[in-house]
Amino acid sequence: MKRQLTQREIDAVFQGSSDARPESENATTSFDFSRLDRIPKSQLRAIHLLHEDFVRSLSSNLSAYLRAFAGLNLVSLEQISYSEYLEGLATPTCLAYISLKPYDGTAVMEISPSIVFTLVELLLGGNAKEPPEIQRKITDIEKGIMQGVLRIVLNELHEAWKNVADIRFAVQLLASEPQLLHVLAPTEAVVVITVDVRVGPATGVLNLAIPSIFIKRLRHKFDQLRQVRKSDPTDRDRANVARLIGSATLDFEARLEPTRVLAADLIDLEVGDVLMLGHPLDRPVTGTLNGEPIYNGHMIVKEDKFLLQVYQVSPISTTERFIRPPAA
Repeated sequence: MKRQLTQREIDAVFQGSSDARPESENATTSFDFSRLDRIPKSQLRAIHLLHEDFVRSLSSNLSAYLRAFAGLNLVSLEQISYSEYLEGLATPTCLAYISLKPYDGTAVMEISPSIVFTLVELLLGGNAKEPPEIQRKITDIEKGIMQGVLRIVLNELHEAWKNVADIRFAVQLLASEPQLLHVLAPTEAVVVITVDVRVGPATGVLNLAIPSIFIKRLRHKFDQLRQVRKSDPTDRDRANVARLIGSATLDFEARLEPTRVLAADLIDLEVGDVLMLGHPLDRPVTGTLNGEPIYNGHMIVKEDKFLLQVYQVSPISTTERFIRPPAA
């Protein structure tokens, strides 16, 4: 026979289940939705090394393109929010919004106006002997001139990133006011790469902000990159290095076994005296290059000169010893 529960019995059941629930299930934890989505330090180090290569390559190629010295130096790499990045930009400035095809997302690159106007002057045939003192927005004509420079910058960026992923960087838009376009949410985390730039007499910075979410999507690519080991050099590589260092000079020494001599004997030593050394003639003599023992041989006399006659070479060849880095 079915029996219905009374209201008191129902209340008792719910009261008991509530009392039995652990406190941990009722506990709440505050969450800050504006916090940065941090990238591991190991991945940041890889990004830093990647952009060091980018800066070195861009410096040489930009100098060739401008036919003037262009010096670049990687200053910092940090994670901040996009709003903090915008607050640090000058107004007006030169902003390039860059697509990251085939991936979704937009990177933002800022180039200091002093650098932009110097580049424009050089590309128009000027000598740029003095740093420009211009405080205005760049014109449409100047934007067109800067497209050539940006193609070189983005091509070098592509070359630097290609070991991680094949990213086609392309300029979507050039702007002057950082607050007019909102391509990223203010609280979104970005990785900012800051590069000091010197072109002729002008100095400035190049700031590149890449969304952290984009970099996190490529985490497995960075993991694969760390697992790649550099292959051993080929015989051709070693022969080429040996040819390049062929004209280098090395310090060669033939070392005899050390001998103890009394101080009194050294004080009384005169021209014509014979100093007895404790190295028998039949004992091998070690030949060293830059302090590294390489050869074993015997001392011989030929045409009134002391020579080292080599009869044994170290198992590791001389060339290999000096061009191969020590094992980890």
